[in-house]
Amino acid sequence: MAGGAGPVVTAALVVAVLPFSLAPYGSSPGPAAAVAGPSVTERLAGLVDLTVRRLLLADEVAAAKFGGGGPITDPERERRLLDAVADLSERTGLARDTGVRFFVAQIEAAKVVQRGLHARWRADSALRPRQRPDLATEVRPRLDRLTLPMVRLLKETTPVRADTGRCRALLGLARLAAEERAGLDGLHREALGSALRPVCTP
Repeated sequence: MAGGAGPVVTAALVVAVLPFSLAPYGSSPGPAAAVAGPSVTERLAGLVDLTVRRLLLADEVAAAKFGGGGPITDPERERRLLDAVADLSERTGLARDTGVRFFVAQIEAAKVVQRGLHARWRADSALRPRQRPDLATEVRPRLDRLTLPMVRLLKETTPVRADTGRCRALLGLARLAAEERAGLDGLHREALGSALRPVCTP
């Protein structure tokens, strides 16, 4: 399960099959996409999948920071991310506070994972990660590549997110499916719940 034996095992568990294209923002869709693009429900599921993918990268952040690799909380990094999210939200037509609120939840959920893993690794040395990835060159670029697609999907799921009852029902189904695919343990399921909490907030 995620988080048990370090980031090498975690990477093998990321089986997020996205029902949409992650083509660069502003690129033209292919012929098939022009005929029948993904529905808003599929885009909501895609947002959940990307949230899981981002959350699993918190395992690698935790490994990089474990044993003196830096504090879990990084206010400067968080500020830069939220400033970038606010700008991207405005560019895509999403309310700035909607994008920022969602990414604050991503940051806090990642901290839940990091703290949980650090406690687990301190208690049992056999579970400690075998490698310490480099945050600047290996992990953060992968985190950053998820930011724009997540902002875009927040914008594209506005119709379903505006209907709180329907949103919660569909989000619950998408969450269960994503948890199964990724093999999330209790720690990661708890963090995912926190990460997704703002999705259906009007």
